[in-house]
Amino acid sequence: MSTAPAAQRARGPVITAWSAVSPYGIGRAAFTGGVRAGERTDAPVDPETWRSPDERACLVPDFDVRAVLGKSGTRGMDRVTGLAITTVRELFAEAEAARCPVPAGEGTALVLGTTLGSAQSQHDFVRASYEGEKPYDVPTRQMPYTLMNCPAAATAIRFDLKGPNSTVAGGRMSGILALGYARRLLATGRTERALVGAVEEYSRSRAWIDRHSRRTAEGQPDPRLGEGCAVLLLEPATGEPDADVPDASADPARTPLAELLAIDIRADVRGDPTSTLRESVSQALGDAEVSPEQVWAATSGELPGPLGADERRLLAELFGEPATARGRGHELLGDTAAVSGVFQLTTLLARAAEDTEAADRFAVLTSVDEDGMIASAVLRLLAQDGGS
Repeated sequence: MSTAPAAQRARGPVITAWSAVSPYGIGRAAFTGGVRAGERTDAPVDPETWRSPDERACLVPDFDVRAVLGKSGTRGMDRVTGLAITTVRELFAEAEAARCPVPAGEGTALVLGTTLGSAQSQHDFVRASYEGEKPYDVPTRQMPYTLMNCPAAATAIRFDLKGPNSTVAGGRMSGILALGYARRLLATGRTERALVGAVEEYSRSRAWIDRHSRRTAEGQPDPRLGEGCAVLLLEPATGEPDADVPDASADPARTPLAELLAIDIRADVRGDPTSTLRESVSQALGDAEVSPEQVWAATSGELPGPLGADERRLLAELFGEPATARGRGHELLGDTAAVSGVFQLTTLLARAAEDTEAADRFAVLTSVDEDGMIASAVLRLLAQDGGS
């Protein structure tokens, strides 16, 4: 194992806070505790509640929108919107408890990744137009929730986030795409800080779509679908270019947890996703000026099936088994689709907070999907605050 490099200078935006709603429960502490314990999260799916083809799934335990958020403004709210709002609420509450509140208003943007919003809301709305006496006999209260940008919009309204509000629909790439989008907002001065993350709900419609579109090898067990939301606070590095990283967040009250160094996103146009991923990782490392030997942890997107297995083998080849072992854990949350990339990152942050060797070390995230999209990101892990 190589020794940690000497303290370096800030080059990219920094992650200064995060929270999650996951099958481990609500909030950062629940996520961190579950990751460190290595707990499995799959459980039987109640057929009466879900009417789903799945027997087991990884669900946020006991999550009911109105019970969690209260009855005001939640009548008719779908699950994916409730997950997003709850996660941002937790991030704000945790920052407030740490005496470094996150400002709302025009200086705070929200960038949220998704697959397509809520498949269940869309299907229910369309079904109503067929089953009603007239095509326009549809539940008007449900209309906003059929739009894939509803979770981001509803969250911004609830918390008075008046900066840029963006939804990035990129499937499994959504989390890394959202990070790239937020980084550009900061670089161009469009916002002072950005809440960036991704969200995915479990529903019978999503289960049906997954079952009929899945490409897995014969005899391979069906993956467990998962759900949840994770949100990071991304802030620009400030001060002179040679300022020390620990003092480089936009708000000095918050301790930078990781620095985003590089992102590479590309499409596999040759029918050779493994080679394309190798090139993507190489490009991201080059942009970050990091060598493979300096990588402390590498985490794959854990796509079910042969392509995901190839991704894991490539990372082990490039960075070694110890690095890939440090990057594992998020797969226990099931196939979380759009939010998988952000769960990869929050898993790394949770693990790094308990490992003294992680400070000022580098981490690589990758993601692949069956449609040929490839993504890689390189981060530097910084001083941690305990992860609770």
